[in-house]
Amino acid sequence: MTLHQHVLGVDVAKDWIDAFQLSSGRHEHIATTKQTLARFAKGAKGALVVLEASGGYERVLIEALTRFKVDFVRVNPRHAREFARSTGKLAKTDRVDAALLARMGRALELQPTPPAPPRQVDLQDLVARRDDLVGMIGAERNRLAQCRHGSAKGAALAAVRAEIASHITVLVRHRAATEARIATLIAADPALAETARLLQSVPGIGPAIAATILARLPEIGTLDRRKLASLAGLAPQACDSGLARGKRRVWGGRPSLTRALYLAAFIASRHDPSVKAFRAKLQSAGKPVKVAIIACARRLLTTLAAMIRDRKEYSPA
Repeated sequence: MTLHQHVLGVDVAKDWIDAFQLSSGRHEHIATTKQTLARFAKGAKGALVVLEASGGYERVLIEALTRFKVDFVRVNPRHAREFARSTGKLAKTDRVDAALLARMGRALELQPTPPAPPRQVDLQDLVARRDDLVGMIGAERNRLAQCRHGSAKGAALAAVRAEIASHITVLVRHRAATEARIATLIAADPALAETARLLQSVPGIGPAIAATILARLPEIGTLDRRKLASLAGLAPQACDSGLARGKRRVWGGRPSLTRALYLAAFIASRHDPSVKAFRAKLQSAGKPVKVAIIACARRLLTTLAAMIRDRKEYSPA
């Protein structure tokens, strides 16, 4: 484990960044242009830069840091806010957040985030776009259903229905085009293509779920089952205090990955004999349906990790 001599906290906004150097206590307010970020990255060589995930605004900074081989760690904003509260800092400004990120990096001895390969970044972008389109299609279909079941039958409502139906058609076409781009990108990379083939040997995992796993869980096959379950939001978390024993609940993790694995487990529990038997055993023991499916998803994730690690196709046994 490397302990960096200098730690920089960076709060990322749309048009600028606020940087705080822990050793000197110096603040900087920097515009997010390629030139200024390149100059900042050059000056940060040898330091650890701690920044939050900011909805994509952090990408240009990460590109600059990667180009100049500067170590960085991207932290969950919720974790950063909880760290701030633990230190008694309730105020939230860009300068305050930058200083807190630097202190968080030092106090927790955060380790650098490995830079993702360009093709992995492209896959993540395409999968995120597909998720957005799926959400929009679902929302529009719900609106169309509301219009069809409404009591009013005027010309205006008919025009609204036609417009929504037309919008759904366009969104479905965009989704198909995005899925085609995802398939082309995966096929162009032998490692991704082989991993996708192995994943799709499992009943319940098709091209869409396989692409989500590849994009959202690149660590699969390299981490142990507990860490993978935590990243996927499938690890039951204890809620005990003294003699009280609370219910274990799953939370956190990567939401889109959680949904994909839940859906895969649901389908597998209907079509794969071993998963079906495992779900039936849990439900016969009194477990609720969703709890049983989450347990199936956690078990399925362990199986997938072993498959990827050993480069073997799925075997129900």
